[in-house]
Amino acid sequence: PVELRCEYQTAPLGIDCPQPRLSWTLVSRHRHEVQTAYRILAASQARLLSPGCADLWDTGQVRSAASLQIPYAGKPLATAMRVYWKVCVWDGAGDGSAWSPIAHWQMGLLRARDWQASWISAAGSGNDGTNPAPAAMLRKAFQLPGRARRATLSVTALGLYEIHLNGRRVGDHLLAPEWTDYRTRVQSQTYDVTRWLRRGDNALGAILGDGWYAGRLGMSDGILHRRRGVYGTRPLLRLQLRIELQDGRTLTVGSDASWRGTTDGPIRRSDLLDGEVYDARREMPGWDRPGFPAADWTPVSLEGGAEPRIVAQPNEPIRQIAWLTPIALTEPKPGVYLFDLGQNMVGWCRLRVRGQRGVPVTLRYAEMTNTDGTLYTANLRGAPQVDRYLPRGAGVERFEPHFTYHGFRFVEVSGLSRRPALHALTGVGFNSAAREVGQFECSDPRLNRLWRNILWTERANLMSVPTDCPQRDERLGWMGDIQAFSQTAMFNLDLAAFFTKWCQDIRDAQADDGRFADFSPHPYGRNERFTGTPAWGDAGVIVPWLAYVNYGDTRLLARQFLAARRWVDYIHARNPDLLWRRNRGNDYNDWLNGDWIRQRGWPTHGAAVPNEVFATAFFAHSTELVAHMAAVLGRRPDAQHYQQLFEQICETFNRNFVGPDGGIQGDTQAGYALALDFDLLPAWLRPLAARRMVEAVHRYHEHLSTGIQTTHRLMLELTRNDCNALAWQLLTNRTFPSWGYMLDNGATTIWERWDGYVRGRGFQDPGMNSFNHWAFGAVGEWLWRNIAGINPDPAHPAYERCAIRPQPGGGVTWARAR
Repeated sequence: PVELRCEYQTAPLGIDCPQPRLSWTLVSRHRHEVQTAYRILAASQARLLSPGCADLWDTGQVRSAASLQIPYAGKPLATAMRVYWKVCVWDGAGDGSAWSPIAHWQMGLLRARDWQASWISAAGSGNDGTNPAPAAMLRKAFQLPGRARRATLSVTALGLYEIHLNGRRVGDHLLAPEWTDYRTRVQSQTYDVTRWLRRGDNALGAILGDGWYAGRLGMSDGILHRRRGVYGTRPLLRLQLRIELQDGRTLTVGSDASWRGTTDGPIRRSDLLDGEVYDARREMPGWDRPGFPAADWTPVSLEGGAEPRIVAQPNEPIRQIAWLTPIALTEPKPGVYLFDLGQNMVGWCRLRVRGQRGVPVTLRYAEMTNTDGTLYTANLRGAPQVDRYLPRGAGVERFEPHFTYHGFRFVEVSGLSRRPALHALTGVGFNSAAREVGQFECSDPRLNRLWRNILWTERANLMSVPTDCPQRDERLGWMGDIQAFSQTAMFNLDLAAFFTKWCQDIRDAQADDGRFADFSPHPYGRNERFTGTPAWGDAGVIVPWLAYVNYGDTRLLARQFLAARRWVDYIHARNPDLLWRRNRGNDYNDWLNGDWIRQRGWPTHGAAVPNEVFATAFFAHSTELVAHMAAVLGRRPDAQHYQQLFEQICETFNRNFVGPDGGIQGDTQAGYALALDFDLLPAWLRPLAARRMVEAVHRYHEHLSTGIQTTHRLMLELTRNDCNALAWQLLTNRTFPSWGYMLDNGATTIWERWDGYVRGRGFQDPGMNSFNHWAFGAVGEWLWRNIAGINPDPAHPAYERCAIRPQPGGGVTWARAR
């Protein structure tokens, strides 16, 4: 056994569930090997990990093939306890393996009273709800009377934080503690800082940014008429350092009234949408070290009032994952330099600059360029994406932001006294650092490019929540987009921990009457607006179900079940005739379907599935999945009730929307794709509806007219209904609209719209024109299922069994995937 994991993570710190789940991976030189039994040992010290000595847990030989999510069932675990563990397994012949390498996890602060620290802020810090404010800097000097055996730092913030200890930045997390509904829940992170402490004088420092808590949020201007500070206007810190000395004593250093703060530091403003302004002339060398003269810093303010629940972060942190060197440098205007990174990406830039003291150097970010070579920024709407650096004027300086992120391929730099070198700028990409588990390759280089574009798009939009786009003034956790993309996402990356966190966001955002939100987290009144929309709300059922299919996570399913059931009950209560006609929220329908395309000669109507057909199809599908969830969880009455309800909805759907010739009201590609993919039709009607679906594709001259909810479903149903050649044709088309057209026009990520850019016409409506949007990338599921041939089996989740069923075509002569 290798790759030992606890709660999906390797050697995690700060676990706060009393029975963490353990997993491992099996490797063997031989094919057809199976695990028939396992034995786990767990102990408080590594030296005790031997049979008969393990003082916390010894399972003995357990006859089981399970290697995922084995719940810890040993002695009770205490706050801050470190647990060491290892495992061995037996194969089909009854032979035992060697013991795995030793792994460990550490418990966090399990009870609210374990936090011996206060919420603090710098006096006078915070913004006024309209204008940004400087980042607060906080520090505390303290004495350590002996050598540290182990030191654990637990940190959270309302806002964003960077922590420093004795002149070093702690950890590699970015934009921590990440986005949750801060009115309900805030995440904490835990770091091992033992090696950075020393006997005698020590110093802790923190920098606080506005982030999602106090900064701008997507669409807040229009919805709440509030520029920033939807949750609060003053960033707060809560921190606790627990030090175990070698002589056995334990000390705690927490955030309290003894800390001091200032807002006179170099970060003059920082915002996720706006960017960062950094004045290097205000730097304070040694501010995070012992002995720094902080007499002009003021005592911090203690913050009371209602507190959100602090929970350990269950998902991978946001980390830097890519560093890109520019491929070109141009000068579209005198003194204005444009770097091309060659890849649409998300993050920021690191700039090496020799500037004049106090003369601003400005970095502007964008995905595309205009025909004259300047930045195309119209599609950013109200997100400036501008960083500004004011040099010290002391030789070569390096600038890298702290509390922002941008979506871009091109970076414009101005304010330099001379032309920069190509290597003066580096693109730094970061996102929620989920592990890449899927690799796809085939004989067609264009399909390989398409898959890479899908993967880049996926990474770009995993930023603590699954965003719709990473560049404009939106960046919300839109439910409908990830609902369509989720299976593709899980083929590519291990998102078990990510979806564990985000499904909690979904539950936090659920309205009192059962409506799921259109986006989660929902900062704009979960009972009032942007809730209850078909396909968007249904993500609260579909995503956790697919997570179960891919990862076998019954705990996630159990936590989500009541919320999923309330969603279906909400729809049913308001539509007792089983047609979802009423209470459909914003009713987005099949967003960005063919009727949205603006091109001479393209049909202006006929692509959109009728709203009632669309909504009722999703009502039926969510109802069936709730029945499946109940069956998995052993809730037989629920399973029977919702299965019967599903069958009744199907009967009503067919009676009202489907003709005897298989025609579905609206006669759209999308309508047939939904009815077939959700299995709403009786067996005898399926081939008739499939034939009508093919005819609908022919009407569009073998092109797609589907939107973000039905494009991948159409592709899947064409192949399932013996029309694989047509699916291949749609996949490999190079004429507009198609994925091939995007590739031929330089796309390195997936566009939001089929016609985001059209040769000879230019850009589409800038109000909704992202070039990094994963919804149409959901075709990745078709690549995995039908080129790679990998098909998960819901009856045997976590790939205990799966069907390998490739569907050759398109001139592809070979494919490989894992």
